Amino acid sequence: MALTEAEITQIAAFKVLSEHDFIQQFTRLSQDRRGLALQEKPNGECLFLDGQECAVQPVKPQQCRDFPNLWNFPGSEKNCRAIPRRVSELEYRRLLVQATGRSEHEMKRAT
Repeated sequence: MALTEAEITQIAAFKVLSEHDFIQQFTRLSQDRRGLALQEKPNGECLFLDGQECAVQPVKPQQCRDFPNLWNFPGSEKNCRAIPRRVSELEYRRLLVQATGRSEHEMKRAT
């Protein structure tokens, strides 16, 4: 999971750590080697997943906020047990904006 500089700053502050200490303890080099990503547990779960709860919920990264609705990778349906519900295009955009905190303009650029 790639992290932005702002997300690193926010999560480090939430964990009451310096950015340097947060990076050392909780990140790794991303697969494309262009940035940092959160480390994972040995079973592949997010390092901040605590049972069914997110340990950094108030400041969780955008990629986490986008899960599962904006994730698209082989097998992603196995990671989400949500029951789909048909909604209009307008309602879909409204729900995405509400769930992700992104503006409609940002959502259009992402899709």
